[in-house]
Amino acid sequence: MNFRKLFDFLRDLNSEGNNNKAWMDEHRKQYETIRDEYKEFLSDLNLSLAKIHPDYHDTPGKKAINRINNNLVFHPNKPTYKDHFGAGMDQAKNYADFYIHLGINECFLAGGFYHSPNDILKKIRAAIDYNGNEFKKIISAKEFNDYYGELMSDDALTNAPKGYSIDHPHIELLKLRSFVVMHPLTQKEVISDDFKEELIKAYRILLPFRNYLNQAVAFEE
Repeated sequence: MNFRKLFDFLRDLNSEGNNNKAWMDEHRKQYETIRDEYKEFLSDLNLSLAKIHPDYHDTPGKKAINRINNNLVFHPNKPTYKDHFGAGMDQAKNYADFYIHLGINECFLAGGFYHSPNDILKKIRAAIDYNGNEFKKIISAKEFNDYYGELMSDDALTNAPKGYSIDHPHIELLKLRSFVVMHPLTQKEVISDDFKEELIKAYRILLPFRNYLNQAVAFEE
């Protein structure tokens, strides 16, 4: 996969006056070639990731890749097309993300539940209430912390969530509404020959974190 061409296409698409259907129609063959090559890359990655986790959900490139069109029904002020290619591996309903974001403004890997729905959030908080020490052990492990850093806390509650005391030993985790970590990438890292190996490494390091969340969500009360 030639990721230089992917970034070049995104830069051209998002240049002034180009982010519209007329420009895309004129360059659709170029877009489809890049998109299809990326699908092939993702399908190959899919096979490699499946060897790591016995409960991996088969996610070939066609399923993994996100649409490049923005949703203008709910976000009418956004450009017609995105400035990035997004893809999610190991996909299943109510399953924590392993997300790959390759854009001209930022590139990153992420995993977990972003803006968790209330039913999922309730189950994750219950798991932390019951066994938060295990979760803390996972997120404070050196390899995990060195690679992903701290959990996203931008949308955390100010006060304790309903049903939990402010002096709960895991109150800062219980306040979270997203259970997500991110690892930034440079375009230089993406275009390097060992990018696929970097993705495999990122998936492996993230796995205990995702497994904890997935087990919490799968729990039947």
